[in-house]
Amino acid sequence: MDSLITAAARALAAGDPIGALKRVALREDAPALALRGIAMAQLGDLVRAKALLRSAARAFGPREAVARARCVVAEAEIALVSRDLGWPAKALDAARVTLEEHGDWVNVAHARYLELRRLLLIGRLDEAEHMLAELDPAPLPPASRTVHELVVAGIAVRRLRTKAARAALARAERAVRHAGIPALTAEVESAFLVLNTPAARLIAAGTERPLLLEEVEALLASNAFVVDACRHVVRHESRVVSLARRPVLFALARALGEAWPGDAPRETLIARAFGSKFTDESHRARLRVEIGRLRTMLRPLADVSATKRGFVLAPRRAREVVVLARPVDEEHAAVLAFLGDGESWSSSALALALGLSQRTVQRAIDSLAAAGKVQSFGRGRARRWMTPPAPGFTTTLLLPAPLSIG
Repeated sequence: MDSLITAAARALAAGDPIGALKRVALREDAPALALRGIAMAQLGDLVRAKALLRSAARAFGPREAVARARCVVAEAEIALVSRDLGWPAKALDAARVTLEEHGDWVNVAHARYLELRRLLLIGRLDEAEHMLAELDPAPLPPASRTVHELVVAGIAVRRLRTKAARAALARAERAVRHAGIPALTAEVESAFLVLNTPAARLIAAGTERPLLLEEVEALLASNAFVVDACRHVVRHESRVVSLARRPVLFALARALGEAWPGDAPRETLIARAFGSKFTDESHRARLRVEIGRLRTMLRPLADVSATKRGFVLAPRRAREVVVLARPVDEEHAAVLAFLGDGESWSSSALALALGLSQRTVQRAIDSLAAAGKVQSFGRGRARRWMTPPAPGFTTTLLLPAPLSIG
């Protein structure tokens, strides 16, 4: 490897893509193409970066399997950044095996962290935790150790383990100081913001206030009866009743929770559950049916009793009923939660992450676009959607991974 290639590689490792391009911008040999591709990726031109890396992989000879494998890993990283979550995992696995056979342990770890971050994005936390347990970050360079701790923190945040998340981010902060890579430093700082900005609203006895993630964790571990509008479940201590697939029943549960300790009028319940602005006998009959269904679902945790003007929620053991709501009520909040990370997403990637059909996601995006809440660029299969995160709020609780409160 000649001196210019070596110098360009060192510049890229230090987070200096301009310095790397100054050394190899006019060269067309395979190592230069690969370094130019990585530099363009760091500068944000992902389409050009992908093309350069593919050209480099083709240009490397049959005896340069490690170089080709590194190109595959770099292309997988570009796919992750561009939220192309459907990229072939088998190609990355094959590249990782090649790197293992040749003892390139740093890039082996990098390939594993790419897969971990993909699993984290699509909410497959159990798989991510199992894979993470097999990795030892101690012998890795500072940049890899930073990524390791970011993954640890990401899992902890989604599991609502804020102490573990803070500890991981503190380790990431120490590691990134040694790495000296500005983009990675910014990612660590952004991760800290998730813990230090409101993640939800607490509605109780006619009042509401914002909650940080630590406060949400404490609330779910308390003795309170919680109507969780972030996950569409009802909780008390370790018992959870899911109403995620019963939107009418959850709307009734939330209305009753917001009215507690008083009762909720029948007109209010009908409007919240059925969207009707007027009430007739058919609505009242339907309300009685749905209240009966809700009473059956909540029987282990609470009773729903009739009053003169409506219905009241009566928890069996809890002394307090609260509603845990999203920071901002939005019909398509789950889609906005992903778009709020500042990256560009395709509708197919959103569908994969949310576990919904692509057509359902596209309808949600069209609605958000019509309201001016998201914007797109590109055409056809290259079309991407994005939006800046809502100022002062974190959307962590809108993500699809299940919470596990011990």
